[in-house]
Amino acid sequence: MSLLTYEQVRPWAKAIKSAVLTRTMPPWHADPHYGSFANDRSLSEPEIQTIAAWADSGALPGDLATAPGPVQFAEGWRIGTPDVIFEMPKEFQVPATGVVDYQWIKIPTGFTKDIWVEAVEVRPGNRQVVHHSVVYTREPGLLYGKKEPYNEFFQLSADDVIDVAKERKANTMFAATTEPEHLQVYAPGADPIVFGPGAARLVKAGSDLIFEMHYTPNGTATTDRTRVGLRLAKAPPQERVRTVRINNGPPLAIPAGDANYRMESRVETVAPVTIVSFMPHMHLRGKSMEFRVTYPTGETEVLLSVPRYDFHWQMTYYLKNPKVLPTGSVITCVAVYDNSPNNKYNPDPTVVVKGGRQSFEEMMAGFVDFAIGPTQSLELFRDAPMPQLQTAAK
Repeated sequence: MSLLTYEQVRPWAKAIKSAVLTRTMPPWHADPHYGSFANDRSLSEPEIQTIAAWADSGALPGDLATAPGPVQFAEGWRIGTPDVIFEMPKEFQVPATGVVDYQWIKIPTGFTKDIWVEAVEVRPGNRQVVHHSVVYTREPGLLYGKKEPYNEFFQLSADDVIDVAKERKANTMFAATTEPEHLQVYAPGADPIVFGPGAARLVKAGSDLIFEMHYTPNGTATTDRTRVGLRLAKAPPQERVRTVRINNGPPLAIPAGDANYRMESRVETVAPVTIVSFMPHMHLRGKSMEFRVTYPTGETEVLLSVPRYDFHWQMTYYLKNPKVLPTGSVITCVAVYDNSPNNKYNPDPTVVVKGGRQSFEEMMAGFVDFAIGPTQSLELFRDAPMPQLQTAAK
């Protein structure tokens, strides 16, 4: 539904008023009491009251002679013209119905030297059926995906899972050094990444790209061929940006009917690190997520609280002022799930929900982007002591 002209907007004036008063629109789920974010799209209270007063006074058009021109939307790539584009080498056939297993496909970059990437955008070939896509970089020598063929769709094998477990066991640090690096995520509500001045992601020479694809059939058999565009840095950066996924808690098992099931994961910094952004990720039973840090002094600070998580708007929250954490800081990610009948998105409140990739299963992933020096060691995190029991939220 388009709301670009007065004629389109006028019939929806009361609904618009309700949406802004309840802050369901524009979508922004961070609690304003914690943190300040560069991409905050929420309305101020005066802006909300202006819209409400307009709706209450008859939703009049105003003086059209002073109206702003129509909104101009950029065509094509939102990051500008990419320097390099990688496309899935073949279409994936999406059936009309059913559950489609996650698909992966590995593509060689052909890079013969290290590349610094200052902006990334994933563009689905068919947005009607691509629920989300994650593009990873797989560095040379990483066991993950090594045994899989190039340019062919595959499911993550038991060998891949075992290989990651082996690398984690051999490396006492957290998974930032043992898994493929997140390059970019496409998901509902997610924007392309454009890093700030002097910051970039590193793609090492000889790396592969791995596309992770989650398809949701919509009643019509169709195809998809997703692409990713990279804009390369013109000069060596001062900061390297990487992603760590905080999800080292016990396996999920959410009791049937539980409206407040709580899960925690924790990591500890073993070197100073600068936090840039957060992306909470759960599925349909996700209720809230919070990121907080406990400093070596014992002081605790909430960096992001999302009290009303929305699976349909999966946003990244960019700190207006990146947070420097000293060695010995503990980052805690707290997720709460609603597996009760009161959750209108709950597929089935009568079952125990286990962890899994499909939307009707559950997931806990607290993604944190951090910045370090371009040649700094990636051994920055280790598992922190966990609570003995995951319980209903208090």
